[in-house]
Amino acid sequence: MGRGERYEPEVEGASTRVGVAVDIPEPWGSFLTRRRAEAGDPQAAYVPAHLTLLGPTEIPLASLPAVEAHLALVAAAHPPFTLHLRGTGTFRPVTEVVFVAVASGIGECELLAEAIRAAPELRRETRFPYHPHVTVAHDVEPAALDRAYEDLADFSAVFDVDRFTLFSHNGEARWQPRRDYPLRQRPASAGPTA
Repeated sequence: MGRGERYEPEVEGASTRVGVAVDIPEPWGSFLTRRRAEAGDPQAAYVPAHLTLLGPTEIPLASLPAVEAHLALVAAAHPPFTLHLRGTGTFRPVTEVVFVAVASGIGECELLAEAIRAAPELRRETRFPYHPHVTVAHDVEPAALDRAYEDLADFSAVFDVDRFTLFSHNGEARWQPRRDYPLRQRPASAGPTA
């Protein structure tokens, strides 16, 4: 079996929680996860730094193969792109969240998120419109939110996104990567024609 692929016995009525995200590569991923932990956010221990494409969604376990097939089609239809994370933002006062902002690659993230959520199994009501970001502090003391906002104001990272990952959570402490989905490969340059 490949990365994260597991045999899960079918149980009548069983469900699983899934999410889809872009992992933040090193050296920035561990840095942002550490900063989230330093802000006092307990989720840092369970959720590494990532950019969400589909938030936690409960699906029947029997629907997992259809979801995986849908994600493969989505990945094949979208090319790799460059993501630029720069500076901080916040959702306060609506929610107590500070995040690293997406400066470039917003449209690509929005298109991926929309395509992923097109699967009937993944459609769900959301409280807020989709806004790509990387959370660095959530539901912590206001002073810790302020520090995260200020300390990461000059943060910048530029990297290529060539895949997204399906994660699952079955009551274990940490979200588990289940499968990577490589984005459509850019065509090789054909060169001049005669």
